Amino acid sequence: MILSDPGPFSQIIGYPLGKRPGKPRDNGLTMVIDKGLGYEQLGDILEVASPYMDVVKFGFGTSCLYPRHILRQKLSLARVYSVQTCPGGTLGEIALTQGVYDKYVERCAKLGFTAIEVSDGTIELDADTRLYAIETAKRAFKLVISEVGKKLDHTADVRTYAQQVVADLGAGADYVVVEGRESGENVGIYGDDGQVDTSIIDDFIHLLPPEVRGKIIWEAPKKVQQVELIKRFGQTVNLGNIPPADVLALECLRLGLRADTFALKIHADDK
Repeated sequence: MILSDPGPFSQIIGYPLGKRPGKPRDNGLTMVIDKGLGYEQLGDILEVASPYMDVVKFGFGTSCLYPRHILRQKLSLARVYSVQTCPGGTLGEIALTQGVYDKYVERCAKLGFTAIEVSDGTIELDADTRLYAIETAKRAFKLVISEVGKKLDHTADVRTYAQQVVADLGAGADYVVVEGRESGENVGIYGDDGQVDTSIIDDFIHLLPPEVRGKIIWEAPKKVQQVELIKRFGQTVNLGNIPPADVLALECLRLGLRADTFALKIHADDK
C-alpha cells in the first residue's frame, strides 16, 4: 500500500524545492534505523510517514531478540506500506564469522525480510568472501545493499572506498552505504561533533564514476549532516540511519519546508 493523499495544503502551498518522485523510487531513498520499535510504534510511524520511507533497517543484531511472531508481524506490516526491510549488516558479519552465512540469508528470506545489507564494519573481509556474501544475498533478494567504512576507524580512505563501491556494484549490490554509525560522530566523513568533512566527500565523489554516484547512501543521523548533504547533492540524495521520529522532518528538508533548505530557494530567487 502506497498512500497517495495529496495532503491538507495541496493546491494552496507548493513545495519550495519541488515535488519528489513517489515510491518506488531509485534515488532520494530514506533508510530508517529501527533499534527496537514495538509493533504498534512501527505502525504509527508507517501510518504517518510511509510515503517518505524506503527501507527500514533493523539495527545491528536486534533481529535476534524479538519474539519470532513479533518480528514477522513487523516485517509484514512494512510490506503492507511498501517499505523494504533488512537486518543490520553487523548480524551478517556475525553469520560470516560463524560460518553460517548461507543459512542466515535463507532464514532472513523465510522470516520476511526483503533486503540484505553486506558490510565489514567490524570484521575484515577479503575480496572473495565479500563477493560470496553479495552474490549469495543477491540470489535470495532483489535488493542488496553493501557498506564501506569501519565503525571503529575515525578516518576515511576515500580511494579504497571508491574502489570498493565499484566492485560491490559490479558484484550485484544495488546501493552502497557510506558508514556513519547511528551516532554520526567521529567516523568516516564526520568529525567529533558530527560536522561533515566536505573535503573528504569531494575527494570521494571525484574518484567515483559519474554513473554510480547516485547509488551511494550516506548514513546521516544528524540534522546538520542531512542539511549539508541535501545542499551538496540535492533533494534526491540517498540518506540512511535516519531515526524514525525524524522521517517527516527530513522530508521537510528535502522539499524546502524547513528554514535550512527553504533558504536555498530564497537565495536562488534573489540571484
